[in-house]
Amino acid sequence: MTNFKDMNLAEPLMRALESEGYTTPTPIQAQTVPLGMQGKDILGIAQTGTGKTAAFALPILDRFSRNTARIEPRRPRCLVLAPTRELATQIAVSFRTYGRFLRLSVETAFGGTPVGKQKRALDRGVDILVATPGRLIDLLEQRALTLDGIEVLVLDEADQMLDMGFIHALRRIVPLVPKKRQTLFFSATMPKDISELASKYLTNPEKVAVTPVATTAVRVQQTATLVNQNEKQALLTVMLEREPIERALVFTRTKHGADRVVRHLLAANIKAAAIHGNKSQAQRERALEAFREGKCPVLVATDIAARGIDIDGVSHVINFEVPNVPEQYVHRIGRTARAGADGLAISFVAKDERSYLRDIEKLTRQSLQMVPLPENFVADVERVNSMKLPPKKSGGEYEGGRGGNRGEGRRRGSGGAPGGNRNGGNRRGKPQGEAIREDRGPRANPVSNRKPAGAHASAGKPGGGWRGKGGGKPAGGRPAGSKPAGGQRHSGGPRQG
Repeated sequence: MTNFKDMNLAEPLMRALESEGYTTPTPIQAQTVPLGMQGKDILGIAQTGTGKTAAFALPILDRFSRNTARIEPRRPRCLVLAPTRELATQIAVSFRTYGRFLRLSVETAFGGTPVGKQKRALDRGVDILVATPGRLIDLLEQRALTLDGIEVLVLDEADQMLDMGFIHALRRIVPLVPKKRQTLFFSATMPKDISELASKYLTNPEKVAVTPVATTAVRVQQTATLVNQNEKQALLTVMLEREPIERALVFTRTKHGADRVVRHLLAANIKAAAIHGNKSQAQRERALEAFREGKCPVLVATDIAARGIDIDGVSHVINFEVPNVPEQYVHRIGRTARAGADGLAISFVAKDERSYLRDIEKLTRQSLQMVPLPENFVADVERVNSMKLPPKKSGGEYEGGRGGNRGEGRRRGSGGAPGGNRNGGNRRGKPQGEAIREDRGPRANPVSNRKPAGAHASAGKPGGGWRGKGGGKPAGGRPAGSKPAGGQRHSGGPRQG
């Protein structure tokens, strides 16, 4: 279908789409919406940025507009599961936007925000609940809601949920949902474990696939520079100082590494903020809003935290560390060159990351253009390394940046231990300290006898993060068995089922 008018959507939905200026559906919407309106289970393979949120939101809203039911306390009709807070927030905003002329309630439930507020919303009754798995289990254990009234179940970014260790949470949640339901299952990739999961939860599904994961945007210019790991910070600083960059998204492998990059950029009088799992929800929202409005031109993020970031006008994506999963590279650079714009993807490649670069080129079937280091780079390294880092203020933020703008630094306290994913990557099935806590967020009273997330990882495996001059301890974490600095504890992650 080439027009939303051909889909026979309810009149209030058409009014909302027209007010947003939407007339032509994207490929995933054109295939999914009609099938969803027929009540069929759907297995969708689509990346972020393809319009898949509207692809499942529109048929759900159409269904509820035609089949009204009295709202019941603590008994939602639709459950949407997403891996991160940012993605859950974005999905809820889409439901509210498209359903603005319907009398339906949409609520979110995720970590980093007061659970009491979420419980009160559930007490009033909710039509559509968008939640992350860990917080949903918390609410279920507190008997704040039941799932026996769910008519439609949506699993979004299923591959990321498995990467983040939420498989155990899903095994606890899905059996609580009625077997007689409609299930919409979306994933950017479809490896064997995702396919097996889909076969358990779907009944005779219709398969919809758009934009293969190996496809990179045509308008993205992709380059790579070979550089020593302990000189990457200098290269980033010099590039941001000299290049006309409107809005840059910088990816690091760990939370600790993201904070360190921000602190060095602020020392060079470059506005920057970080977004990752150790940040409070308020800090993450402030950083995203400043980046979206152009007040902060550089946002440093981990892969997990960046899921759900949908911001136009990103001119540069910089891989401060090359992802060891080639599909993740495609996800990263897909955040630039949107809406017909051009974009530039730059990768800083250390010696031990060259094999990752080869994997990326094999997947994308493209060779990245190699760019040499800038002239007089040795002098630039000495200059950047000699800069005085800004002092940290209370709350884990830093002072500095052009115009005195405050950058986001590492939050310390009950939110989690310093460092991050000591596994140095995000291969499926490996424990991930950072990813596990994305869903829960900071807690006031972490359970003292719970092992830190990822504590059983091999102590000998390098974290892969940025290292200071001369090498030293991996930035991705601390040696196994040692205690967190300052007596910190990890906050809880998905509980084992």
